[in-house]
Amino acid sequence: MKYGFINVAAAVPAVKVADTLYNVEETKRMMVDADAQGVEIICFPELGLTAYSCQDLFDQQLLIDEAEQALIALLSDTRQLDIIAIVGLPVQAGGLLLNCAAVIQHGTVLGVVSKTYLPNYGEFYEKRWFASAQDLNETQIYLAGNPVNLSASPKLFQTADGVKFGVEICEDVWAPIPPSNKLSLAGADIIFNLSASDELIGKHAYLRSLLAQQSARTISGYVYSSCGFGESTQDVVYGGNAMIFENGHLLAEGERFSFQPQLQIAQIDVERLRSERRRNTTFINAQRHATAQVINTQPSTLHSQPAFRITRPIDPHPFIPKEADMQASCEEILNIQVAGLAKRLYHTNSQRVILGISGGLDSTLALLVCIKTFDKLGLSRKGIIGVTMPGFGTTDRTHDNALSLMQSLGVTQMEINISKAVTQHFEDIGHDARVHDITYENSQARERTQLLMDLSNKLGGLVVGTGDLSELALGWATYNGDHMSMYGVNAGVPKTLIKYLVSYVAMNDVDATSKATLLDIIDTPISPELIPADAQGNIKQKTEDLVGPYELHDFFLYYMLRWGFRPQKIYLMACKAFDGSYDAEAIKKWLTTFSRRFFAQQFKRSCLPDGPKVGSVSLSPRGDWRMPSDASSAVWLQECEGLS
Repeated sequence: MKYGFINVAAAVPAVKVADTLYNVEETKRMMVDADAQGVEIICFPELGLTAYSCQDLFDQQLLIDEAEQALIALLSDTRQLDIIAIVGLPVQAGGLLLNCAAVIQHGTVLGVVSKTYLPNYGEFYEKRWFASAQDLNETQIYLAGNPVNLSASPKLFQTADGVKFGVEICEDVWAPIPPSNKLSLAGADIIFNLSASDELIGKHAYLRSLLAQQSARTISGYVYSSCGFGESTQDVVYGGNAMIFENGHLLAEGERFSFQPQLQIAQIDVERLRSERRRNTTFINAQRHATAQVINTQPSTLHSQPAFRITRPIDPHPFIPKEADMQASCEEILNIQVAGLAKRLYHTNSQRVILGISGGLDSTLALLVCIKTFDKLGLSRKGIIGVTMPGFGTTDRTHDNALSLMQSLGVTQMEINISKAVTQHFEDIGHDARVHDITYENSQARERTQLLMDLSNKLGGLVVGTGDLSELALGWATYNGDHMSMYGVNAGVPKTLIKYLVSYVAMNDVDATSKATLLDIIDTPISPELIPADAQGNIKQKTEDLVGPYELHDFFLYYMLRWGFRPQKIYLMACKAFDGSYDAEAIKKWLTTFSRRFFAQQFKRSCLPDGPKVGSVSLSPRGDWRMPSDASSAVWLQECEGLS
């Protein structure tokens, strides 16, 4: 396991019914292939060394003995491989015949797990041949020359890197309380399922849902391998399902009804699973008394490990919904924002809101949320007071867009030029207006906030904040300036998501004039407009030139807060996710900036106004994020410095 990732595989080999010599060769071939690709654990189908569909041939001693001989051959031929394999075969234990999974590595049988729930309905007759793990008294047998303890108690296997995994077999996962429940609560990070599920109309969709739910319920990786082409088609057909899940999300899936062997490989992020379990107090409470026997696997025998690389896809924009879900997700997010503001208006008995409209994305989204809220409450849009406050850096483009949008949406418009008041303020504090420093910028932001607050007192309205989640993470707000409001509707929305929400409203909920304005706002560079424009009247101060690309910062924010990943892992993931867009040096630079600013700016987040959480990450000091304002960033910055 490197950086929390482990490579696993679900294999569906070609089989011939009762031909153990053929089956073991196919199994060996796929083990060698997977090992060469860096797979650490591979799972094969149920009873794969004999084939599942042998029926009454399982009563033949010759088949049972040949299955053990096949295992001996497999152990001998794969002794030099580091890969851990989980293979299915019938195992004799005294007077019982068990449907088992053998966990093998380096020519050794590490342990054996027998099937607990035997289907004996419909087309299944397993109790005709096999006994259940529940029928076992604890006993020791020798399998392929290896001493093996057999019992019904849960067994966990632990890799040299500390990854714990458990095994269940086919019907076990269909039980009301699957063995994987106990295994996961006892510490299994990954569950492997050897299966032989036949195909029926509608069954595959149900199975897929079942596995996804079990993976999610146990907060685990789930690797499922089911037999396919070559099994008997006397009465049923086996489609060859190979699926790998991580906490309910499908990472890899094979082709059903393929006539060729399949090897599905995926990287499971064990660190991510453990992070989620630590956060989930329900899971922690449930695991109090869970125990299992732990069997250690063996460390690698290779003198040099291949260079680690991330092979799983990494979404560069984790906050942005997938295209297929975009419309529904945008509608849901907007409804959350609307519901939050509506409750606040109801609670304060207010029918007016005041907000600054700059012609930028954040204030535009806040205005749209106000529009939707007032419409839903049956209030007049004239109760929305939009205030433009042009200053030294305001451009015609943003100013005109702000006026146009307010007019087309039918809200009350006000314009207060802050230049005169700020100039007077500069005189009062003895600041040279030709020096465009932090004092020059923040004086404008605080003047605007003061105007909005005073207007709220005068008009009896609520000041709606416009700042977003990304700005809060970076501290890109003026303390007691635009940092402050009476309710922050965008507090849970990251910058990368805002343009999608505005675009959704533009395409679905407004008139043609408003739509044109909204689309131009989306195309406008992000800027606080606190520095005078260039000679051509264009925006000179671009936020992303100063603090870095928001798509990178949102990526860093998501994986730092949601999963608690260290900078080194975030850096590797970002290099994979943004390959071709940013080089490694740029990612290192902006990750360092993010880490420095995130720690330095906590004092602003410690006194945030109320605002609704809309996704899995929030910086509310009352809800999700509690951090000392004076915590040191030294360890994070030191790791950033060493990135390469």
